[in-house]
Amino acid sequence: MNIYAIIETGGQQLRVEPGRFYNIRHFVSLKPNQLKQNTKVLIYRVLMIRQKSNIKVGHPWLKGAIVKGRILHSCMEKKIMIYKMIPKKKTRQKLGYRQKSIRFLVDSISLNGEEIFE
Repeated sequence: MNIYAIIETGGQQLRVEPGRFYNIRHFVSLKPNQLKQNTKVLIYRVLMIRQKSNIKVGHPWLKGAIVKGRILHSCMEKKIMIYKMIPKKKTRQKLGYRQKSIRFLVDSISLNGEEIFE
């Protein structure tokens, strides 16, 4: 696609396009009890928007830029294993955890109240 935006959420920067879904670690603005299916989410931390050859960059964020989307469901990432060994002390520790994430579908990207289309 020729239209995409770079957003900041969950401690990471993502390149998002309308009509695609992404796994996001957490939304800062939402509490865990608000993360239900089809919850509409607006993301205001938009760093850049590209529309064909037109590029708009914010400093640090674009004013008036919004990425609209909705939550599809919550899911769990792959298990991460942490193995800690201290040599000569005969100490070994094996830990593992699964990161919670949210599947997020981008519906549209808008700038100054106008939705951006191809």
